[in-house]
Amino acid sequence: MPASVVDALLNYTNAQKGESPYDTGIEGFVVLRSDHAKRPDHLLIRPSLCVTLQGAKVSTLGNNRCEYPAGKALVVSVEMPAVSQVLVASPNKPFLGVILGLDLPLMRTVLEGLEPAASPLGEAGQGTIDFDASLVVDFDAALIDCVLRLLRLLDTPQAIPELAPLIMREIHYWLLTGPQGPRIAKTALVHVRGQRVLGAVNALRGHFTHPLRVADLAKIANLSASAFHRQFKALTSMTPLQYQKQLRLLEARRLLVSDSANVESAAYEVGYVSPSQFSREYLRMFGAPPRRDSAALKSAVS
Repeated sequence: MPASVVDALLNYTNAQKGESPYDTGIEGFVVLRSDHAKRPDHLLIRPSLCVTLQGAKVSTLGNNRCEYPAGKALVVSVEMPAVSQVLVASPNKPFLGVILGLDLPLMRTVLEGLEPAASPLGEAGQGTIDFDASLVVDFDAALIDCVLRLLRLLDTPQAIPELAPLIMREIHYWLLTGPQGPRIAKTALVHVRGQRVLGAVNALRGHFTHPLRVADLAKIANLSASAFHRQFKALTSMTPLQYQKQLRLLEARRLLVSDSANVESAAYEVGYVSPSQFSREYLRMFGAPPRRDSAALKSAVS
């Protein structure tokens, strides 16, 4: 990894107050640092490019385990619950990374503007595609240079509105024209060819506290229940029930930590009818009962 971008990240993070992640003055550009390997962290990942520039990280989305050391990036095209963990980090050589918001409409615009010889559309296919909702790609020198220019741009905030969108467009261009362009193109096209299923995913995400009715979601997608179930799992690497359960438990954890809710009220608020079932599933997902887990999290941030 070029020393210049690592040095720039070290300089930036050394100057920040508080702990990572660090939001920057550029929308969708977040800087990450960890001086130690960490325990797995449960979170909701939005469409983004999660880049490792020093150290190593792993994320699990459904049944898809993605490890990305320095020089690799995780591409996520659908908002999904995930488990992420910093694997390699030390005070002398901290984990360093960035998150870049993935603009799928912009990616499709760039894709449509490519010359036929440079476009990965032919290899990506024009019919039904295999969804790549999460994949690991190489993050090469051209992309690293874009990150370095974004970091330097933070020193001149007045230039950000004019120049940051150009650099973000360039990032999408290099992704599409690089060695893994066809796979990236599939990621962009998933929001075209998988639009009906995505509508159902959005409906589930917006109403995850309600009882799950696969037939209703299948109707939104205009598919049979079996076809919807199959395509949902292809898109998210999990079943509708698993997706809903993880959303519920993530929200319950947030309520327990930030709103000081008790276990019973958190369980009911996210849609459980049985606090005992909630506690069992919470333990299975987070590795500790709700009260002990939330107490540990509160202690860690106090």
